[in-house]
Amino acid sequence: MFGLLGELKLDASRVGDDALRVGLAAMLRFADGTTRDVIISAVRRQKDRPLIRIAGIEDANSAQALVGASVTIGRDDAPLGEREYFDEDLVGCRLLDEGGVERGVVVDVLHYPNQDLLVIGPARAMLPLVAAFIAAVDVARKEIHVTVPVGLLDPAAADEA
Repeated sequence: MFGLLGELKLDASRVGDDALRVGLAAMLRFADGTTRDVIISAVRRQKDRPLIRIAGIEDANSAQALVGASVTIGRDDAPLGEREYFDEDLVGCRLLDEGGVERGVVVDVLHYPNQDLLVIGPARAMLPLVAAFIAAVDVARKEIHVTVPVGLLDPAAADEA
Protein backbone atom coordinates (compact mmCIF):
# COMPACT_ATOMS: atom_id res chain seq x y z
CA MET A 1 0.00 0.00 0.00
CA PHE A 2 1.18 3.53 -0.68
CA GLY A 3 -0.15 6.84 0.60
CA LEU A 4 -3.54 7.96 1.81
CA LEU A 5 -5.49 7.61 -1.44
CA GLY A 6 -5.59 3.82 -1.57
CA GLU A 7 -2.83 3.20 -4.09
CA LEU A 8 -1.32 -0.27 -4.12
CA LYS A 9 2.32 -1.11 -4.81
CA LEU A 10 2.82 -4.00 -7.20
CA ASP A 11 5.60 -6.49 -7.62
CA ALA A 12 4.85 -7.04 -11.27
CA SER A 13 5.83 -10.11 -13.21
CA ARG A 14 7.85 -9.79 -16.37
CA VAL A 15 4.61 -9.49 -18.33
CA GLY A 16 3.27 -7.29 -15.57
CA ASP A 17 3.55 -3.60 -15.43
CA ASP A 18 3.70 -2.82 -19.15
CA ALA A 19 0.23 -4.37 -19.43
CA LEU A 20 -1.31 -2.16 -16.73
CA ARG A 21 -3.65 0.57 -17.89
CA VAL A 22 -6.66 2.55 -16.73
CA GLY A 23 -9.88 0.63 -17.33
CA LEU A 24 -8.21 -2.80 -17.37
CA ALA A 25 -10.28 -5.58 -15.82
CA ALA A 26 -8.28 -7.61 -13.32
CA MET A 27 -8.84 -10.24 -10.67
CA LEU A 28 -7.46 -10.14 -7.15
CA ARG A 29 -6.65 -13.53 -5.65
CA PHE A 30 -6.23 -13.65 -1.89
CA ALA A 31 -4.18 -16.10 0.19
CA ASP A 32 -7.34 -17.88 1.33
CA GLY A 33 -8.25 -18.64 -2.31
CA THR A 34 -11.04 -16.10 -2.63
CA THR A 35 -11.10 -13.79 -5.63
CA ARG A 36 -12.49 -10.37 -6.45
CA ASP A 37 -13.00 -8.85 -9.89
CA VAL A 38 -11.81 -5.24 -10.08
CA ILE A 39 -11.13 -2.44 -12.55
CA ILE A 40 -7.86 -0.52 -12.47
CA SER A 41 -8.71 3.17 -12.17
CA ALA A 42 -5.21 4.70 -12.12
CA VAL A 43 -1.65 3.64 -12.89
CA ARG A 44 1.60 5.45 -12.21
CA ARG A 45 5.20 4.66 -11.41
CA GLN A 46 7.08 5.63 -8.30
CA LYS A 47 10.76 4.70 -8.00
CA ASP A 48 10.50 2.17 -10.84
CA ARG A 49 7.59 0.40 -9.22
CA PRO A 50 4.02 0.39 -10.51
CA LEU A 51 1.32 1.84 -8.29
CA ILE A 52 -2.33 1.21 -9.09
CA ARG A 53 -5.67 2.32 -7.79
CA ILE A 54 -8.69 0.07 -7.86
CA ALA A 55 -12.10 1.52 -8.73
CA GLY A 56 -14.08 1.97 -5.54
CA ILE A 57 -11.02 1.93 -3.29
CA GLU A 58 -10.58 5.56 -2.27
CA ASP A 59 -8.55 5.49 0.93
CA ALA A 60 -5.77 3.70 2.77
CA ASN A 61 -8.14 1.78 5.05
CA SER A 62 -10.00 0.25 2.10
CA ALA A 63 -6.73 -0.52 0.31
CA GLN A 64 -5.30 -2.25 3.39
CA ALA A 65 -7.79 -5.10 2.92
CA LEU A 66 -6.26 -5.79 -0.51
CA VAL A 67 -2.61 -5.96 0.60
CA GLY A 68 -1.04 -9.31 -0.25
CA ALA A 69 -3.46 -10.18 -3.03
CA SER A 70 -2.14 -11.31 -6.39
CA VAL A 71 -3.35 -9.31 -9.38
CA THR A 72 -4.06 -11.26 -12.54
CA ILE A 73 -5.21 -10.06 -15.92
CA GLY A 74 -6.62 -11.85 -18.93
CA ARG A 75 -4.24 -13.60 -21.28
CA ASP A 76 -5.29 -11.35 -24.17
CA ASP A 77 -4.42 -8.28 -22.06
CA ALA A 78 -0.83 -9.41 -21.48
CA PRO A 79 1.35 -8.44 -24.44
CA LEU A 80 4.28 -10.73 -25.17
CA GLY A 81 7.43 -9.71 -26.98
CA GLU A 82 9.45 -11.81 -29.36
CA ARG A 83 10.74 -14.99 -27.68
CA GLU A 84 8.43 -14.47 -24.68
CA TYR A 85 6.01 -17.16 -23.61
CA PHE A 86 3.43 -17.82 -20.96
CA ASP A 87 4.56 -20.38 -18.39
CA GLU A 88 1.44 -22.45 -19.04
CA ASP A 89 2.41 -22.73 -22.72
CA LEU A 90 5.89 -24.05 -21.88
CA VAL A 91 4.77 -26.61 -19.29
CA GLY A 92 4.21 -29.90 -21.08
CA CYS A 93 6.59 -29.10 -23.95
CA ARG A 94 8.97 -31.87 -24.96
CA LEU A 95 12.66 -30.95 -25.17
CA LEU A 96 14.20 -32.22 -28.38
CA ASP A 97 17.96 -32.16 -28.96
CA GLU A 98 19.74 -31.55 -32.27
CA GLY A 99 19.11 -35.16 -33.32
CA GLY A 100 15.41 -35.02 -32.48
CA VAL A 101 15.86 -37.16 -29.36
CA GLU A 102 13.51 -36.26 -26.51
CA ARG A 103 15.51 -35.07 -23.49
CA GLY A 104 12.58 -34.55 -21.12
CA VAL A 105 9.36 -32.64 -20.58
CA VAL A 106 8.95 -29.22 -18.99
CA VAL A 107 7.11 -29.57 -15.66
CA ASP A 108 7.54 -26.02 -14.34
CA VAL A 109 9.06 -22.61 -15.06
CA LEU A 110 10.95 -20.70 -12.37
CA HIS A 111 11.67 -16.98 -12.52
CA TYR A 112 14.77 -15.37 -11.10
CA PRO A 113 16.14 -11.85 -11.56
CA ASN A 114 18.92 -12.92 -13.94
CA GLN A 115 17.10 -15.57 -15.96
CA ASP A 116 14.21 -17.97 -16.11
CA LEU A 117 14.66 -21.72 -15.72
CA LEU A 118 12.77 -24.61 -17.27
CA VAL A 119 12.27 -27.45 -14.80
CA ILE A 120 12.55 -30.75 -16.63
CA GLY A 121 11.03 -34.11 -15.69
CA PRO A 122 10.51 -35.83 -12.36
CA ALA A 123 14.16 -35.33 -11.38
CA ARG A 124 13.51 -31.57 -11.77
CA ALA A 125 16.67 -30.86 -13.77
CA MET A 126 16.94 -27.16 -14.56
CA LEU A 127 17.69 -25.63 -17.92
CA PRO A 128 18.27 -21.88 -18.25
CA LEU A 129 15.81 -20.35 -20.70
CA VAL A 130 18.53 -18.59 -22.69
CA ALA A 131 19.43 -18.50 -26.38
CA ALA A 132 22.62 -20.51 -25.75
CA PHE A 133 20.47 -23.57 -24.94
CA ILE A 134 17.11 -22.84 -26.59
CA ALA A 135 17.22 -23.06 -30.38
CA ALA A 136 13.47 -22.78 -31.03
CA VAL A 137 10.16 -22.92 -29.19
CA ASP A 138 7.00 -24.18 -30.89
CA VAL A 139 4.18 -23.93 -28.35
CA ALA A 140 1.60 -25.11 -30.91
CA ARG A 141 3.50 -28.41 -31.29
CA LYS A 142 4.54 -28.42 -27.59
CA GLU A 143 8.22 -28.69 -28.58
CA ILE A 144 11.35 -26.88 -27.48
CA HIS A 145 14.44 -27.54 -29.57
CA VAL A 146 17.56 -27.40 -27.43
CA THR A 147 21.32 -27.58 -27.63
CA VAL A 148 22.60 -28.77 -24.27
CA PRO A 149 26.00 -29.96 -23.05
CA VAL A 150 26.30 -33.58 -21.92
CA GLY A 151 25.26 -33.92 -18.29
CA LEU A 152 23.22 -30.73 -18.00
CA LEU A 153 19.89 -32.58 -18.02
CA ASP A 154 21.26 -35.97 -16.96
CA PRO A 155 24.19 -35.75 -14.52
CA ALA A 156 24.77 -39.52 -14.79
CA ALA A 157 25.56 -39.08 -18.50
CA ALA A 158 28.32 -36.62 -17.62
CA ASP A 159 29.95 -39.25 -15.40
CA GLU A 160 29.96 -41.72 -18.31
CA ALA A 161 31.40 -39.25 -20.85
